Amino acid sequence: VRAVTSGFIFHPDGYLAAFAPSGNGLPVEKIELPAGFRISIFADNVPGARSLALGDRGTIFVGTRSEGKVYALADTTGNGKADIRYDIAGGLDSPNGVALKEGALYIAEISRILRINSIEDNLAKPPEPEVVFDSYPEDRHHGWKFIAFGPDGLLYVPVGAPCNICPEEDPYSTITRLDLRKGEFEIFARGVRNTVGFDWHPDTGDLWFTENGRDWLGDNRPPDELNTAPGPGMHFGFPYCHGTDIEDPDIEGAGCGGFTPPEVELGPHVAALGMRFYRGEMFPERYRNSIFIAEHGSWNRTVPIGYRIVRIDMEGGRPQEPEVFADGWLQENRSWGRPVDLLFLSDGSMLISDDKGGAVYRITYSE
Repeated sequence: VRAVTSGFIFHPDGYLAAFAPSGNGLPVEKIELPAGFRISIFADNVPGARSLALGDRGTIFVGTRSEGKVYALADTTGNGKADIRYDIAGGLDSPNGVALKEGALYIAEISRILRINSIEDNLAKPPEPEVVFDSYPEDRHHGWKFIAFGPDGLLYVPVGAPCNICPEEDPYSTITRLDLRKGEFEIFARGVRNTVGFDWHPDTGDLWFTENGRDWLGDNRPPDELNTAPGPGMHFGFPYCHGTDIEDPDIEGAGCGGFTPPEVELGPHVAALGMRFYRGEMFPERYRNSIFIAEHGSWNRTVPIGYRIVRIDMEGGRPQEPEVFADGWLQENRSWGRPVDLLFLSDGSMLISDDKGGAVYRITYSE
């Protein structure tokens, strides 16, 4: 029997993991959702919670930035709340991205990819991460990374622009795909200022991704973007073109000809980060294959916007205009939380990470 003492759980094998209580005062009752949906706190002691990944046994892995840690959350009682938090790794360099493949946890630092094998067998006492690739740039500006394995088995790793606006050569402003067996990456897409969230269409297998637009062109431009790259070799315009047709005034030779325009223009400066297709069965049928996007929220706009979850319906395979799905982290122009990433569990419920609130929320649906 596990004994709970002062917020810790002692395991029969002798190892110690943090206990994850609920109810630290986060005002989730302020979140507005469509009829039938409910939000609750899955875990509220996850400082700096950023990217999310799901293990084969249901463990939730959480990356961070400034905390330098990777956590694992477990709901061992099945009540929809994490009752154990494991500290998987610490002292890392902005370990934002986490991904799993064949039982191994992959962690993205600024310039390196780390791996911990058989992670769900060793949650209470994980081994030190091993470096599997260390040749990405060391620039910190847009250096934190979201990572995910594609249908081709390769690890997709973005390399953001090392600036607000600048023309830099490869591998900057790209999405790369890394072959871990060969220890090599190739450029999959160019002209991407910074993406911190992507997923593959459940039917076509095409890559879709969010992109953060540049700053200091005013409150209302340029838009953030939702893009798709069905195959390698496409260029999405940065730094020469923003949105569909905004030529950059600070870049010599800027123009929009020959570049791939966005599928959807999102709000200006909303900081669109995590995005996922809904593949589950808990939500109503009309939500199937919809895109959900976490808007982290603007940091330099006169009137802040974002701080919410939007949904994009894929009618006939084509994206429609965004509609607000979950809103309320911004109250009277002040935010108490900032959504970062989304993850869908096997039961079809949605998890949302919040790096400002240090929490992970769970959204469910019932009629």
